[in-house]
Amino acid sequence: MSNADYFRARVDEALRAAEGEPLANVRERCLRAADAWEAMAQRALRTDRHRAEEASRRALRDDAAALAASAALFTRPETAG
Repeated sequence: MSNADYFRARVDEALRAAEGEPLANVRERCLRAADAWEAMAQRALRTDRHRAEEASRRALRDDAAALAASAALFTRPETAG
């Protein structure tokens, strides 16, 4: 379970608690908690997306460096003639 999944589960829990709550102030507190959990879920999704993009960039950069190193092994030095 990812952080976003955990936070979304808390959103659902808070909304269920608010749904059955007869006291207005407690219901409002549950709804505020659901909003806070949702914000955390959105932040976690952005962080996960950013990490995946960065890992992809890093992998491309590493692949390019490995390819350049391999190409350097197969190039012949120019000889003075």
